[in-house]
Amino acid sequence: MLFSEVYSCYFRTVETILTEAVKGGLTEQRLTELVREKAFAESVLTIPSNLKDGTWPLLTEDLKTPLRSVPQMPLTLLEKRWLKALLQDPRIRLFSPSEAGLEDIEPLYAPDTFVYFDQYNDGDPYDDPDYIAHFQTILQALREKRKLRITFTGARGKRNTWVFVPYKLEYSVKDDKFRLLTAQTYYGTVNLGRIEACELLDHYSPKAFHLPQVKMDTLVIELTDERNALERAMVHFSHFEKETERIDGDRYRVTLRYSREDETELVIRLLSFGPVLKVLSPQTMVDELRKRIQRQRWLSSKPGQAEIQSNRVKE
Repeated sequence: MLFSEVYSCYFRTVETILTEAVKGGLTEQRLTELVREKAFAESVLTIPSNLKDGTWPLLTEDLKTPLRSVPQMPLTLLEKRWLKALLQDPRIRLFSPSEAGLEDIEPLYAPDTFVYFDQYNDGDPYDDPDYIAHFQTILQALREKRKLRITFTGARGKRNTWVFVPYKLEYSVKDDKFRLLTAQTYYGTVNLGRIEACELLDHYSPKAFHLPQVKMDTLVIELTDERNALERAMVHFSHFEKETERIDGDRYRVTLRYSREDETELVIRLLSFGPVLKVLSPQTMVDELRKRIQRQRWLSSKPGQAEIQSNRVKE
């Protein structure tokens, strides 16, 4: 993280808090609300206390500030170069982001600086003019709630032309592909790389269609902060909506919401923490973890079984 010590999300949050303090009227409730809105859920454990106890001498006991003017945090040259580098990514360029203010900035790195592994090599043709036009038509349809007539090649090579109600774009890191999730009398998925033609149609009302909802579950875990476990957990689960609270000493309870589609990946991540992490709920997750641990114990007690299982997976 290039800017974590200088211009990170936490500093932006404190900037917002100090701006309200300069204007007057900052309260403890508002302080907590700003931290929840601007920072991460677990930030309520650190930012308010550091500001109120004088660790960061920016607020007085009555939640006023010695600052006389609103703080300003202009972008550094390093930040501008990093942003310019991000805008070179062909996947980001599909969304037509503005480069205003970065015209004469040299990118921090080139797109080919990084080599991806554990990813298929037949990703979407992001630089193809037809693909870009299809992508932007789909974006317009999603934003304006409009139907699409799409001609595409199916998985078996058959050419199809159907009318879809689009409701979500999905990107797969593993496949390096975008997919369009659609709904009408059925739900379907269209790989953008297979689209041959894409036409905007009339508007539709979301109320007229039962758009599928992502099924969410709540996971509650108890964590002992040994071997930097808390920080590792915040990184591992950073993209989940979550709340973190200290139980006592170095013990924390983390509550996070996850999609059932992510359950397998989540189980693998939970197992990587070993004995410093305990799953409290749901029971289905507890049972799955117990089953996997018992299976690993059985395999470790049977020399050669792990290799046999691996060969079966490959077959």
